[in-house]
Amino acid sequence: MAFGSLDRHDDDTMSEINMTPLVDVMLVLLIIFMITMPVLTQQVPLDLPHANATARAKPAPALSLSLDAMDQLWLDGRRVSSAELGAQLRAAATHQPQPEVHLAADRNTRYERIAQTMALAQQAGLTHIAFVTQPDAAAK
Repeated sequence: MAFGSLDRHDDDTMSEINMTPLVDVMLVLLIIFMITMPVLTQQVPLDLPHANATARAKPAPALSLSLDAMDQLWLDGRRVSSAELGAQLRAAATHQPQPEVHLAADRNTRYERIAQTMALAQQAGLTHIAFVTQPDAAAK
């Protein structure tokens, strides 16, 4: 017979996999899992303790500490010397809760001066220091 002939013998072996039973089994398994998952994800019943929580106090205002390009210190818009800054930071460290120091430095300020200012705040007892930056224009 010709190669493309429609004449086939019944005793030829079938070389293709019948996917229908496989799909049926997978659908049955899917339905079983969909039914059993909500049963398995139940929460454990707990009797949790109750506590009276007080409202948080209003946080202390942040201190704005700036270093300009001329290495001058500015605290909340006022020019201060290093000695005055140390005294004011020690006084601020006694407040509860402690204020956060927002440190802004000019782009041309030496890192050494910034590190000295941070060390001064740490020696005064302040633990929360945040850096103020300008958002990048390309990121907008």
